[in-house]
Amino acid sequence: MNEKLRIDKWLWAARFFKTRSLAKAAIEGGKVQVGGQRVKVSKEIMVGDQLRVRQGWDEKDIVIVALSDQRRGAPEASQLYQETDESIARREAEAVARKAAGGMIERPMKRPSKRERRQIHRFRELPKD
Repeated sequence: MNEKLRIDKWLWAARFFKTRSLAKAAIEGGKVQVGGQRVKVSKEIMVGDQLRVRQGWDEKDIVIVALSDQRRGAPEASQLYQETDESIARREAEAVARKAAGGMIERPMKRPSKRERRQIHRFRELPKD
């Protein structure tokens, strides 16, 4: 393959993002870092570069093992990178903490009625002092 590849194209090929435009938006939003630094979409990456990719609640620290500019199946895409052991342990610990905290959040048993929805909207639109 190539020695260098644009980061947005690689993230798309490695199946971190469904489209290149989503990868571009994540990079511009600072959700992707190379070596701890924010980068531009046109940044060229090489094998051995370390990336930090944030997707929703999860933040993965990965090392690029191979480059590809073609999007393939998930098993082949997962061979393009290797997640660090610390990153895996941190994500698992955070998932357990989120699950434990999630039990404390009360969810309504039913959807609000039309009258209750109006009351909620009125409450949210109150002027703040």
